[in-house]
Amino acid sequence: MSTPIQNIAGKINNLRSKSLGQILIDGRALFALIAIIIIFASLSPNYLTVDNLLIMSKHVAINALLAIGMLLVILKGGIDLSVGSIVALSGIVAGYLIRGVQIPGTDLVAYPPLWAVVIIALAVGSLVGWVNGVLITRFRVAPFIATLGMLYVARGAALLIADGKTFPKLQGDPALGNTGFRFLGQDTFLGVAPGVWFMIIVALITSLLLTRTAFGRRLYAVGGNERAAGLAGVPVDKIKRWVYIFSGFCAGLTGIILASELTAATPQTGETAELNAIAAVVIGGAALSGGRGNIRGTILGAFVIGFLADGLVIIGVSEFWKMVIKGSVIILAVAIDQAQQKTVTAKKRDKTAAAAAKKASSSKGNKTKTNA
Repeated sequence: MSTPIQNIAGKINNLRSKSLGQILIDGRALFALIAIIIIFASLSPNYLTVDNLLIMSKHVAINALLAIGMLLVILKGGIDLSVGSIVALSGIVAGYLIRGVQIPGTDLVAYPPLWAVVIIALAVGSLVGWVNGVLITRFRVAPFIATLGMLYVARGAALLIADGKTFPKLQGDPALGNTGFRFLGQDTFLGVAPGVWFMIIVALITSLLLTRTAFGRRLYAVGGNERAAGLAGVPVDKIKRWVYIFSGFCAGLTGIILASELTAATPQTGETAELNAIAAVVIGGAALSGGRGNIRGTILGAFVIGFLADGLVIIGVSEFWKMVIKGSVIILAVAIDQAQQKTVTAKKRDKTAAAAAKKASSSKGNKTKTNA
């Protein structure tokens, strides 16, 4: 068993063996975040104030929660385009329940307690994720098509429940016993918004899941080579269903936090949120083809997206230019990912060719000795 000192020495040797370009590519999320902070701090004195950092961290937490769920989907080589709509649907369900549910056939209105509202909204998000998983594993629908279809289904369901309107004033009423919803998004703990704490907790749990459990090892195996993983006895379809359920759960949690922050739920919430989540995962170093990525990189990617967007707002860049810049960042991140993939594939091919040549040479030498 290796000691911590041996592990550190191994990392130092690996770092020395890499070129400067490779180091920049591997650490692109961290270097991009540092560059963003330096640039915007020099352009605006308000960028690095404590208040602004707390505000930006709330924005980052929303995208990070979505990105964590998206990471697991991408690790297995899939995609989930429905998360933005799940955010809206879960928020609308929470808002609908808090405002009271009329019991059919009576004049009575039931006001579920906060814990029941949260559980039901999370269950709705997870259910949509489960449907995605079933469509992909049982009916063999391509992930892009399945989740694109559920994007419209979930958004349409949110619009139907809300009748296209916003559910305002979700702070509740003490007399009805449905208060406390604002705590999930507006109150603070140790000066930090609850959304940030949820991000930290979910990130830690997911990191342990990926690095310390059989599920994590199987997920990387499925993403690296699905056929080989299946032949090795890995329950591939089960892994796929669970990652989509988890992605739906994270989107549901995000929807609840957003509705709590605004004390209002709107069916338009979360539009294009899936693109920000995918961008965070890719900027963080995950491969769209699956099998490569981690929580640390994904969180850094979410910070890059969040700090960039808020920095552009602070210096007064128009919304149109923000879209252009964000799109350019996504394209650049995917281009770097593809270049990295080609480099890795080329190295594997060279190693395989070298091993085959060595084996052939050794076989020829042994044959010569036998003839002699």
